Amino acid sequence: MTVYVDDMRRRARVGRTVARWSHLVADHPAELAAFAARLGLRPEWLQDKGKPSEHYDVTDPKRLQALALGAVPMSYLTEMGRFIAAKRQNANADRGNDR
Repeated sequence: MTVYVDDMRRRARVGRTVARWSHLVADHPAELAAFAARLGLRPEWLQDKGKPSEHYDVTDPKRLQALALGAVPMSYLTEMGRFIAAKRQNANADRGNDR
C-alpha cells in the first residue's frame, strides 16, 4: 500500500487560508487516515469519504512534509485520473466477487 501526493498546487482560499493546494491519496482508506494523522490533518477534513476519489486537500508546506514522510509524488494531470479510475475498477470488481 502506498500514499501519494499530487502536484496540483492550485491557488485557492479555504476559509481564511489562501494557499496552493494539492491532494493526498492512498491505496487504502486506513492507510490514508494513518498517514494524515502523522501529518496533523483532522479526520473531518477528509474529502469524498468512502469514494475512490477519497482524499485530503493539503497546502504546499503539508505537501512537502508528506513527501519527507515518504509519500510518493504523483502528477495531477497525467496520473491522478488513472489512479481514481483504477480504484473505482477495483471497488467494482470487489463488489462483483461478493455476489
